[in-house]
Amino acid sequence: MIQLIIFDLDGTLLNTLDDLAAAANAALCTCGFPTRSLEEVRQFVGNGVAKLLERALPEKEKTAENLARIKNAFFSYYDQHLWDYTHPYEGIQEVLTALQRHHIKLAVASNKYQAAAERLITYFFPDISFVAVLGQRENIPTKPNPQIVFDIFRITGINPKDVLYVGDSAVDMQTAQNAGVQACGVTWGFRSRNELASCQPNYLINEPSQLLEILNQRIRN
Repeated sequence: MIQLIIFDLDGTLLNTLDDLAAAANAALCTCGFPTRSLEEVRQFVGNGVAKLLERALPEKEKTAENLARIKNAFFSYYDQHLWDYTHPYEGIQEVLTALQRHHIKLAVASNKYQAAAERLITYFFPDISFVAVLGQRENIPTKPNPQIVFDIFRITGINPKDVLYVGDSAVDMQTAQNAGVQACGVTWGFRSRNELASCQPNYLINEPSQLLEILNQRIRN
């Protein structure tokens, strides 16, 4: 029986792509590098800010010095523009509310840096009581390393067999597999259905409401 659902953030709960692209391009421009298209940024996200910006830099400019410069410019911009264009995906708020009403514990495991993850969750979901909101933290490896999920296990004390991990990318599906929990891929996010299907998740859904169907199915079984 599912007792805990762990959600990825970007591309799963919130559509943050436009703000991430704006911040990346502001940083690139500030540091004198060419900007990137929205579709390029879509492919760059998923492994944290450092990897996003490393991918965004021109091939011959991927130096530690340039990465440090562009990271500073990114944080300076993004911290001031977290939700200019960001919004929850349609149906997410209703599903989170329904899950909470059914006493399902909810958590967030994101590769977004911790401060931004906390601010976004507090801003967009003030009425949802997440048992944990964990983002990228110092000295903690990013997903698909399962450490972030193990940290949530310690906080909640819930057995992995009673956990469902929900995300929109191969990184998320690999994280679930590495943590030994069931995986649910969502097709409304940043990655293709084919990418998700290639990871053979336990579930693959097209609408948030289908999470409730999974929950009901598990209860019947």
